[in-house]
Amino acid sequence: MLSVTLADVRLFLHVLAATVWVGGQIVLGALVPALRGFDGVTKVAARRFNMVAWPAFGVLVLTGIWNMTSGEMSDEAQLTLNVKMAFVLLSGVAAFLHTRATSKAGLAVWGALGAVGALVALFFGVQLG
Repeated sequence: MLSVTLADVRLFLHVLAATVWVGGQIVLGALVPALRGFDGVTKVAARRFNMVAWPAFGVLVLTGIWNMTSGEMSDEAQLTLNVKMAFVLLSGVAAFLHTRATSKAGLAVWGALGAVGALVALFFGVQLG
């Protein structure tokens, strides 16, 4: 059996948080149309998701910083990381604005941008792995 390292723990926490942040958005996005027919259920589900999603986003940011400070990177990897970080920022800002939106259009636009940002950040994170 392989020994468990601190790097393994760091990567596990980062991937776990990404599954909650990215996967949760996909699942909630798929559930919203089914929940709309029940008065108030969509908002309750979204609030409950936020109770898990935002701490996961925080873990992503903290473990991401930990990942960035844990070793040397090539210039190509650093550029990829910078692009990934731009999409992480887009995902977080758009998700925040989605929680503050009051119109259907605002909810749709910010929700979509948040999800797309999360998916693209995930792609570049896998590429860096």
